[in-house]
Formats: sequence, structure tokens, C-alpha cells
Amino acid sequence: MFVAAIERASQFTRPIHSVMRIWGSSDIIPGAATLFMVNAEGWALTCAHVARQLMAGNQIAEKYRDFTGELAQIPTGKKKRKEMRALARKYDYKKGTPVELRNNFVNCVSGPLECEARIHSSVDLALLKFSHFTQLLCEDFPVFAQHGSELKQGKSLCRLGFPFPEFTNFEYDVDSDQIRWTETGRPDTPCFPIEGMVTRHLLGQDGFVFGFELSTPGLKGQSGGPAFDPEGRVWGMQSATRHLDLDFDVDVELLRAGQKQRVQESAFLHVGHCIHVDILKQFMRDHSVNFDEA
Repeated sequence: MFVAAIERASQFTRPIHSVMRIWGSSDIIPGAATLFMVNAEGWALTCAHVARQLMAGNQIAEKYRDFTGELAQIPTGKKKRKEMRALARKYDYKKGTPVELRNNFVNCVSGPLECEARIHSSVDLALLKFSHFTQLLCEDFPVFAQHGSELKQGKSLCRLGFPFPEFTNFEYDVDSDQIRWTETGRPDTPCFPIEGMVTRHLLGQDGFVFGFELSTPGLKGQSGGPAFDPEGRVWGMQSATRHLDLDFDVDVELLRAGQKQRVQESAFLHVGHCIHVDILKQFMRDHSVNFDEA
């Protein structure tokens, strides 16, 4: 059903690769998010929480530079370890705190990279504007559904994104105490589609529809990816996943490998939340962003 539509959407859907390191560890945690290009002027759509993560990378790096600068001033001696612990408390560094977060826009532009984010005031939506690039690495752009009122219960849509990061082109450099991107390793991550049926519309505090729910979850890493119909028209953007309690609690004794085993679990229905096409289009109009409409 979605074969041709997925091929079309993959022409303008792009991954954002991220690598993170936490306090007290040199292990690198890879992750991914999604954006999709809107026009040849360098505009793209993604989620607000993705855009905030992009901005957080610079703030985390600046904070860690300040920390390491002060750390270098601590003289060697018996009190050094105690002063190091005190300095870590000053910067609120503890287990699980990120000290480095690097992001990489994959196959978006060539040449100088300058990206500005414009975040929606109330929904999980952001516009990204790439500037001063020498070439935009996208030639096909989405067509947005013209009449958002036609999005009704039972309509089947597909989402496309990058939930399973498989890129390996990074390493931790001991000398600089930093993660760096490398020319070796795998540079890409395969896209992953998942389909679902529109189940409900999502209402904001003002009573207006801002999104819709799909019968299947949006996967982690698909945030910011398009939701489109079999003809390839975009009806929304994947934003979040919610977990609906089915009230099917199980407490049974089963036979496993010849041994009795008690199984206790609760069942949930995982559904996807998407930003509605009408909200996407209005936000683009508010910022004078050109887009194609069916």
C-alpha cells in the first residue's frame, strides 16, 4: 500500500545523528531523530523537543569547557581529589548527567552549516532554516494535504523516520576528552516506516484540533518525521507516543522448560501522536515559508 509513498517520502526525510557522553564515562551513546525538508530555500520541519536538543548541545559543551578550565587550575596535592568533588558539585555533575552532546545533520546540505530554529509557542513543532550552504542535498519536497478536515477516523497513514541508530562513525578521543566524528565506520542509519490507522483527534486547551492519534506507536527516533497517505501526501508529523492502559492485568502460573513460573504483567496499547497538517501549514505561513499543497 505504501511502497511508492515511502520511496517518495524518503527523498525529503533526513536523519539527525546524535552522540552523547555522560559524567564519569567515556562510553558513547548514539541516538537519532528525524526532520523533513520543505522547500529549496533550506527550510525543514521537526519537533520542538528535537530542536531543543540541538540547542542543548552547545550549552552542554560550554558548561563542560568551563568545568575543565577550572579543573585545570586545581593544584596537585593531597586536597586535589576533594576539590575535584567540590567542583563537580558546583557544576551539578552526577551520575547520568550529560557532559557532551554532538549532533550531525545527515545528507541535508553541503558546505558551511548554519541552522536556525523557530519553535512553536504551544505544540511540539519547530522550523529549521539552513543558511549559507553551497548545495541543498534534496531535490524533491513534500506535498501537504490541502483539506485537513478530510483527516478522519479510519484513514491509514505511514510514518517514516530513523528509530534504530546503526551509524558508527564516531569515537572518544582520550587526549582531548571529546567525542569526534570519524571518516571510518558506518555513516548512515536505515530509515524505518510504520503504518497506523487514525483513531482519535487531539484537542488543545482551547478546544481546537492540534493533532491526531494513530493506532500504532511512533518509535523513538521517528520524532519529526512525516505522516503520509498511500499517495504520498503529508497529513502530519510524528511527535510522541502514549501508553493506554488496557486494564488486562495478568497473574498466572505457566510451565516454562518443564518448570512452573509465575507471570505477572499489565498490558498497554502504545499509540502515536502526530501534529496535524493544518497546524504545520499555518506555522509555515506564519514564517513565510513556501510549501506545496495538493
